[in-house]
Amino acid sequence: MTIFERVQELSRKQGKTLQKVANDLGFGDNYLYTLKKQKPKADNLEKLADYFHVSVDYLLGRAEAKPVNEPIDLAEVANSDDDAIFDSILSAGGRPLTEKDKAMIKLVFADRWEELQQKAKDLGIEIWSEQDLLDL
Repeated sequence: MTIFERVQELSRKQGKTLQKVANDLGFGDNYLYTLKKQKPKADNLEKLADYFHVSVDYLLGRAEAKPVNEPIDLAEVANSDDDAIFDSILSAGGRPLTEKDKAMIKLVFADRWEELQQKAKDLGIEIWSEQDLLDL
């Protein structure tokens, strides 16, 4: 897949025309079409990567499409029983989360309130009731 094809695909996924992307980035109307046959300058490649929230390596075809700034769904993380997810994507002050940290995140974002309330109590975490939180 060429850089042009990747840009075209990313544009389509975001519901934008190539002309809109070019205008947003300050490129000429037909600039993106030139990427069918030539590689962009480094600064333009960087602009494209930042615009689409992907890596330059992705645009160059060296990596899979993984958005650089992909949002993390904390409810999904909190409802997962796999603590490895916490360890791989979340930290506290650059350090791994403690069991208390994980329990608190689960209490705030999970759909399993009663189960997690008990776990928090087992860990010695003082918690409020669901109604207390709603009354804030």
